[in-house]
Amino acid sequence: MGRVVITHSTYLEGLIPRLKALALDEAIETVTPAVICRVKGRCEGLRLRVSTAITGGHKLVARRGSSAQEVFVVTRLSRPELEQRLQDLA
Repeated sequence: MGRVVITHSTYLEGLIPRLKALALDEAIETVTPAVICRVKGRCEGLRLRVSTAITGGHKLVARRGSSAQEVFVVTRLSRPELEQRLQDLA
């Protein structure tokens, strides 16, 4: 079971419960939400997608409305395995 690092004062609505559910997976070590920014376009609901590989894991992008937030996941899972875990959470 992993942990969710709470370091910011602002998160996308509904993001923290979804990340806590992801952190329950034995293959997930650490989940760290990061920078929030405004983006073009709109996204209905909260969506998480795998963006890029990082050392020891993957970077996710969480989208809700016209905001996006980076999320760093330290895990031994491959990209397809992590994408499947994210689909199972939805």
